[in-house]
Amino acid sequence: MAQSNGKKYLGVTEPISTAGPTEADFARTRDLEKVLTEAGLYESPEEAVQREEVLGRLDQLVKEWVKNICLRKGYSEQVTQEANAKIFTFGSYRLGVHGPGTDIDTLCVGPRHVSREEDFFGVFHGMLEAMSEVTELHPVPDAHVPVMRFKFSGISIDLLYAPLAVWTIPEDLDISQESILRNLDEPSVRSLNGCRVTDQILRLVPNIEHFRTTLRCMKLWARKRGVYSNVTGFLGGVNWALLVARICQLYPNALPSMLVSRFFRVYTQWRWPNPVMLCEIEEGSLGLSVWDPRKNPRDRTHQMPIITPAYPCMNSSYNVSSSTLRVMVEEFSRANGICEVIEMNKAEWSALFEPYAFFDAYKNYLQIDVFAADNDDLRRWKGWVESRLRQLTLKIEKHTYGMLQCHPHPCDFVDESKEGKHCAFFMGLQKRQGLPSQEGQQFDIRLTVEEFRQSVTGYQLWKEGMDIAVSHVRRRQIPAYVFPGGTKPARPPKVT
Repeated sequence: MAQSNGKKYLGVTEPISTAGPTEADFARTRDLEKVLTEAGLYESPEEAVQREEVLGRLDQLVKEWVKNICLRKGYSEQVTQEANAKIFTFGSYRLGVHGPGTDIDTLCVGPRHVSREEDFFGVFHGMLEAMSEVTELHPVPDAHVPVMRFKFSGISIDLLYAPLAVWTIPEDLDISQESILRNLDEPSVRSLNGCRVTDQILRLVPNIEHFRTTLRCMKLWARKRGVYSNVTGFLGGVNWALLVARICQLYPNALPSMLVSRFFRVYTQWRWPNPVMLCEIEEGSLGLSVWDPRKNPRDRTHQMPIITPAYPCMNSSYNVSSSTLRVMVEEFSRANGICEVIEMNKAEWSALFEPYAFFDAYKNYLQIDVFAADNDDLRRWKGWVESRLRQLTLKIEKHTYGMLQCHPHPCDFVDESKEGKHCAFFMGLQKRQGLPSQEGQQFDIRLTVEEFRQSVTGYQLWKEGMDIAVSHVRRRQIPAYVFPGGTKPARPPKVT
């Protein structure tokens, strides 16, 4: 906690305003909470109980698994008896902003002699596979943060594993201590970071309930406006949480209605790539690399740095490109204008959450069709292609010298009528605004697209039937299945 003139405050600078709420703020906050409830953002008490039960069952499972590993490896009875593992949650569930059907981000912490590759992705995977309650089991051992994805009694779980450099895991383990990272490999540090960052966010906001309501609002807005997706170059859950937490620090006594309004005002004026930080970046004592554009040339290329508050501090939004940043800044500006009108009582909150008309916004699009032989193959193949789409955006920006901008749609679309398994991604294309207009100017990106296709088909788990096609489509050629109900809306007549 920083100090100024003897007064304490959270964050790297003093608050912009410490003013308390007005009667109008209370009324607007009630209206906002009503909108969030009507949007179905809160889970039922029954689902909350079921999640608790699933987490309890998972905790029992990992404890059994660790003891089994000790027996297999011939450890003494005492080591086997003391062997323990523990489940931690992070992300939206730990922050208290999850909704019905959202997955639970979980971390299993185990002892040094229980390995990730052989024991977690081997033996534990086998245990889960044998259970009738477990479905859609999908291990991703070679991800940036290795993860096991599955459904447990219908609840979606993302499970990470970090073996610590200790022989026993105490039940009261505190993973916020920096020493916990000593002698760990990079995947383990990254796995632990999810929990450490989430807990640190909760420590660094002045009012947790106001933070939660504001974050729920921002996540709903980002989904409606098509800017919620870390993988395609927009922002994911942790990024939005950090941005909201910073606004809470700058307006510590404000209610959610005011925080939402100030969110857009502050970030419309923000001068990127100045970083958003909740606390000063600490060098730490373990020599781990932290975000520092003065020392690391790669950090200088980051467009929209949003820095995590737990050691080692990293940029959580390195996926953002100049094209996706442009889209987000435009959206912040639009929302800022709407919030100003709401504060004058001349508009309702519903105006803020109008869905973005993506297929009306551009004249030209790229359509990326993804095919596979069955549902399981499609899930894996689609996930791989989606993770590479950001590379296509970057390649197009680079090969056209920033003159052609891409706007990736964060979701995929399914054509139910197609034989076989298929889905499609879309990207809006437009010439950079402000460029002098040249008659008939065209961009030839065929080589860029082919380069992308080649890189994607180098997938290690490729199977027969997995294919990808990239085509240029004009607005009028957009397939009907992307629209609600499978019917294209009639375009309004042009006013002359």
